[in-house]
Amino acid sequence: MALKRIELLGVPVDVCRLNELDGEIIRILEKPGTKQIVFLSVWDLLRARNKKKDFCECLKNADLILPISKSIISGAKFLRYEDIPVRYNPFDATILFLSAVDQHYKSIFLLGGRKKTLQQAERNVHETFPNIRIVGRYVGYFPKDCEADVITAIHKASPSLAIISEGIKEKNLWAFHRRDKFASSIFLYYNDCLGIFSKRIRRVSEKTFERGHEIWSEIAHNPFKIFLIFPFSLYVLLLLWSRFFRKPKMAVGDIITEQKEPEQKAEETPSPLAAQKTDDAEDLELE
Repeated sequence: MALKRIELLGVPVDVCRLNELDGEIIRILEKPGTKQIVFLSVWDLLRARNKKKDFCECLKNADLILPISKSIISGAKFLRYEDIPVRYNPFDATILFLSAVDQHYKSIFLLGGRKKTLQQAERNVHETFPNIRIVGRYVGYFPKDCEADVITAIHKASPSLAIISEGIKEKNLWAFHRRDKFASSIFLYYNDCLGIFSKRIRRVSEKTFERGHEIWSEIAHNPFKIFLIFPFSLYVLLLLWSRFFRKPKMAVGDIITEQKEPEQKAEETPSPLAAQKTDDAEDLELE
């Protein structure tokens, strides 16, 4: 059964419950060709609204889009969707992906980080998931003339899962722009992944993440991120405009359902964005 995919402010987001995630990972693993899983933040969502940019196409072609910002969930509730996405901690979700790879004796490729970080991360992954075959690794921050070697290494290794981390400038778009050059792999970009696995980076606490306050730790490390308040304000204005002035749109998944029964008499059905009989939506929070 296919997952429900909604559009929030015109950007696709998958509604994947925790009990559905393992089956979805297996489905993607068995699917031929190059695949991609995307962790979607509210900042990514705003970037994807530009239909002329490649990131919008990247999301449309992604096999799984998991929201990681509390603001995305709050936004879906504010617009009164019938199907509300589930927010994932990117580190916990990555562990679930690796567990699925481990249980089915699949392989991974690690791309990114400095040499010591990459080596330590590889050792820790091997100790934690002994059934995973690490078929290759390559450091990030590599010069442009080394890219052909990286692509060749991944193509020949043909890993079940390729984890892309720090040092890859194009982030999610790196795999998307080169998707025709690989055999059959899932690509996942998570910037802090190798840093956390190597214990060089301290992961955000569960309590901080659940409250949606991880942005404050990021601001503590990079004070210039305080200016993210401006795009966040734009996000709030877009939600207000969408709720009060725009006509509701069908969710992506509903379009297929309606096409399956063309002979049936059209009946008046509620839109996924129709108002539900609930109290005022939760307040939106930064991140």
